[in-house]
Amino acid sequence: MLQMETATRRRKSAANSRGNQQEVGGVGTRVNLDLYTSAFCDPCIMTRAVLDDVRKLVPVLIVRELDVARDEEAARDAGIRSTPTIIVRTDDGNEVFRAEGIPTVNQVLVALAKAV
Repeated sequence: MLQMETATRRRKSAANSRGNQQEVGGVGTRVNLDLYTSAFCDPCIMTRAVLDDVRKLVPVLIVRELDVARDEEAARDAGIRSTPTIIVRTDDGNEVFRAEGIPTVNQVLVALAKAV
């Protein structure tokens, strides 16, 4: 639990200093990965683990996690119907991938590739 809290604080700090965006691939292209979660959501925990595995392969990736209860307006605007939901967008805001439920590492990597 402590590791997850420390990692979350580190991600939030990095996200705040980078505006929740990070360059991927060294070409100046940015990719945004939003993770919509809710309290007491076991699949959300498993999705975080998948994203941790993706971060090992793409260490520059920054994930912005939004709780649907706290960030109700953002969730409504994004059309979130269930948690977890992952949305990957290009720098200009175009959605290139959306997954409800637990994605695989390969699904996330392909989505990130589409965004750059």
